[in-house]
Amino acid sequence: MSKVTRIALVGASGLIGQSLIRLAVGRSDIRLVAIARREIPLPIGARMEVLVAPPENWGDAIAASGADVLACALGTTWKKAGKSETDFRAVDHHLVLACAKAAKDAGMRQMIAVSSVGADAMAKNFYLKVKGETEQALGRVGIPRLDVLRPGLLRGPREELRPAELAGRILSPVADLLLQGQYAKYRSIKAETMARAIVGLTREKAFGRFVFEHEAILRAARKAD
Repeated sequence: MSKVTRIALVGASGLIGQSLIRLAVGRSDIRLVAIARREIPLPIGARMEVLVAPPENWGDAIAASGADVLACALGTTWKKAGKSETDFRAVDHHLVLACAKAAKDAGMRQMIAVSSVGADAMAKNFYLKVKGETEQALGRVGIPRLDVLRPGLLRGPREELRPAELAGRILSPVADLLLQGQYAKYRSIKAETMARAIVGLTREKAFGRFVFEHEAILRAARKAD
């Protein structure tokens, strides 16, 4: 019987985090340990731990998880951050980086981080600039294997209805058909597929930093089985 992979999950209440939790139900090859600031909804049949702590204590929770892999699906929105660049960075950069450093100190072999298509530290767009800066900072932490996922628009059920994303979800089937060649990386993707890609990537053994855009994410997802 193959070894069970323990995955510490931050960002468990979000679209990808919840998809990963549902995917883990009934699987014997992975065991999730979620780190969250409050209790989170769990599906029927979920067999996992949830370590509840304020973000400033997440380092201790990550160390206590005994995990092999850190899956980071953290991310806020411009609205939730109060339209404050400082508050946005506090989550999407500083908290992500603090979790990565805690994983490194805990001896984890791998971090899988959800970023965004178009992430670029030199971008003029603030959101993409922060994502790019975070990717660069994660690469300097020193975790043996770092996987960066750069999805386009995420599709899936959300508790919070965002008007711009709702419009994107309606138009995405047509838009995806038009996005070909070098623009295929901007296609929308299901949160469930992202969760499957995370599980698939835990099977990889090579060390280094790897970036996955749309087609590569789909290939990784196929390894989840």
